[in-house]
Amino acid sequence: MATILFSEIVYGPVHSRRLGVSLGVNLLPYDGKLCSFDCIYCECGFNKDFRTKTPLASRENVKAAIHDKLSSLHDADARIDVITFAGNGEPTMHPAFDGIIDDTVALRNAYFPEAKISVLSNGMNVEKPAVFEALKKIDNAILKLDSAIDETARLVDRPNYPSYSVAKQVDRYKRFGHDFVLQTLFLRGQFNGRRVDNTTEEEIAAWLQVVEELRPREVMIYTIARETPAQNLEKVPADELQKIADKVAAFGIKTNVAG
Repeated sequence: MATILFSEIVYGPVHSRRLGVSLGVNLLPYDGKLCSFDCIYCECGFNKDFRTKTPLASRENVKAAIHDKLSSLHDADARIDVITFAGNGEPTMHPAFDGIIDDTVALRNAYFPEAKISVLSNGMNVEKPAVFEALKKIDNAILKLDSAIDETARLVDRPNYPSYSVAKQVDRYKRFGHDFVLQTLFLRGQFNGRRVDNTTEEEIAAWLQVVEELRPREVMIYTIARETPAQNLEKVPADELQKIADKVAAFGIKTNVAG
């Protein structure tokens, strides 16, 4: 099984299917994975296979790495559309996340003021005041919701919280008003002898109900692009993704589809 682990704090720029020319930032171990979810489709692999005792980079080291990269790109007259926090797991788990965001906003303003700052998050730490306030300072808080049905969400995302529920996630996301991006990966297949499919009529109806309730400013709809740790998963065809997006667009909500 091929996996993608980022061995540097700052990587790229790379072309993102959803965000454009993206400079990536990984706040997590360079040789492992740290995440409060254990998604069956994660390109970084399953949590159990990539445990690490490597300490996290300090706020000072992260700031220096971002500064060095942005200054060199600026000197080279390069273009970036977005600085994206993603990497080897859940970026908001870094204990200095809020300070790192402050540093990044200042550096972005100095070198690439037109670039956006995005954070890809599973949303579990939104209830922490420092994390919430940090996410309010950036351009794109991109928050995951892979199903509106608890059983499916637990099967696909495998959160490390017995108390996880979609209703709690929805309440967390409502704290942003409508100023966030909802992100959903659609897939089909088998996992541990169970059928996985968040594209059924029941699934889509429940998901659309949550989308209409939350009314985020944008919904990102995508599917598997790389090899997954669970072996029997399937991509959802682009035309099906577009049909789902059309239903969201009918609410007057912007969509972004990546097949």
